[in-house]
Parts: sequence; C-alpha cells; structure tokens
Amino acid sequence: MDAWVGGMNYAVSLLTVGGIYAVVALGLNVQWGFTGLFNAGIAGFYAIGAYVSAILTTPDSASHLGGFGLPFPLGWLGAMLAAGILAWGVGVVCIRLRSDYLAIATIGIAEILRLVLKNELWLTNGPRGIQRIPRPFESLGPPYADLAYLALIVVVVVALFLALQRASHSPWGRTMRAIRENDVAAEAVGKNVIRFRLEAFVVGGMLMGLGGAMQAHLTKFIGVEATEPMMTTFLVWVMLIVGGSGNNLGAIVGPLLIWALWSATELVTGRLPADWITRAAYIRIFLIGLLLQVVLQKFAHGLFPERAPGAVRLRGSNAPGP
Repeated sequence: MDAWVGGMNYAVSLLTVGGIYAVVALGLNVQWGFTGLFNAGIAGFYAIGAYVSAILTTPDSASHLGGFGLPFPLGWLGAMLAAGILAWGVGVVCIRLRSDYLAIATIGIAEILRLVLKNELWLTNGPRGIQRIPRPFESLGPPYADLAYLALIVVVVVALFLALQRASHSPWGRTMRAIRENDVAAEAVGKNVIRFRLEAFVVGGMLMGLGGAMQAHLTKFIGVEATEPMMTTFLVWVMLIVGGSGNNLGAIVGPLLIWALWSATELVTGRLPADWITRAAYIRIFLIGLLLQVVLQKFAHGLFPERAPGAVRLRGSNAPGP
C-alpha cells in the first residue's frame, strides 16, 4: 500500500513539473518554432516571472520586497506582464539581429538579470531566496492539494495548446511561418516583419514567465539556483527539439518525456558507487545529450514534426519549419 501511494505521489510530481516545463516549451515554440527567433536566455524570463509572482503573493518580510499578499492568479498575471515587458524591451533592441547574434544577446541579458537577482538583497533576499510563497489549494492537504494543483496545470496547458493551435492556423500563424522561412519575401509582400517578430518574442516571453511563476508556487521557494541556465534554458531546448519544433503537441509531449527521463537518470545515478556520486550531474547531462542524438538520428524533426497546412517539406531540408 505504501509503495502504491509513493508511486502515485511520484507520478503526480512528475506530471506537475512536466506540465510546467510544457508551458515554457510552448513559449519557446512560439519564438523558435513559429518565427525562428533563437532565444538562448529562457532563464531570464523564467526568473523574472518566478520572482515577480513570489513578491506579489508573499506576506510581509523584512528580508525582501513583498508584503502584498495578493491571490496567486494576480501573481501569475503580474509574472506574465513583467516577463512580457522584459521581452518587449529586449526585442526592441535585439529583434533585428541575426539569429546567432540574438542568441548571444539573450544569453547576456539573462546572465545580467540573474546577477541582479542574486545581489540585490533588498529586492530578492539574494542567495537566500524568497520563502513562504503560497501554494494554490494548500489548505486541502496531501494528496488532494497536489492533485488539485496538477489539475490546474493541466487546465492551463490545455487552454494554451488550444489557443496556440488556433493562432498557428490563423493568418497570424501563417505570416509567422512565412517570416521564418523567408523574411525578405514576407517583407516584400507587405508584412511588417519586425512587428510580427516582436509579437512572437513577447508572447513567448510571457509564457516563460508564467512557467517560472508556476514553479515558484509549486516549490514555495525561489532562489538563484532555480534559474540556472542548465535547467531553464538547455533542458527546455532539448524538450522542444525532441518533441518537435513548430508543433504544439510536440512542445507538450517533449517536456513530459524528457522530464521523466531526467528524473529516471537521477534514480540510476543514485545507485552508482560513492566515488561516482559527485559526477552524477555530469552523467545525467551526458545521458540526456545521448538521448537527443539518438532521437535526432531517427526523427530528424522531432517525434512530432510540424505539419503546416498546405506546406511541403523539401527533401533534405534542415530547417525547423515544414
């Protein structure tokens, strides 16, 4: 009986975190999968969403800015708004850059933001982080609180999936794909390429901020170690690539699969000899990288490749689009 309960709790935790990663991956899919914007600074948008929601919803504390005690829906909305404003500011400056330069710029901005969050003690309590973040449905007690929070995340993921599916099949989505494939041709027929790219960057950034807020309320704590690029940039990119860039379903399945495997590697490395325990983190990264290579060898465009209406994939093409 205890083993069954433990297994159920593990499955609920696995699906909850996988669902949160799916929200972040959907945001990246809007930026990269739809529009071809190479954002290598996911951690920055994730962090700003997590900290803003924590500040808005936590009780008064002498160690950091806060004391607003707002309900979590307002915290999540504030997180999305803050991440959207950050994305707009970054996009206005960097959106005209080539994809490789955009990647470098977003990495730099994310690192600057992470250092600010780490060192501004009055704002974020620095390395000690923000504690006592209220968790939705916490009063229900285990396991009902965990199930209720998982249900909420499922509702959010389904709502985002339906909205993005509708957007991807709309004229807006078709314009995004046209810009991704050939921005010069799209501009030649009268499309405002800069505006559309900025819209995609802001929408994607808002979803990344929402994912950060959801994670902060799940763990009831947010610190600088939770926004490390390994967990909030590299892993999200792997999830989207494995799932299928440009496909909203792939942006959901990929995070669930990769997070399950990431957690499974923790179980495997936990059984290694003591001499190898200190190397466990590197072994996990190696295993995830190996998995990525295997998947791409078998499925060059991910498990769920993009199927744009009326599009024809060119044989031998390495583009992320159709």
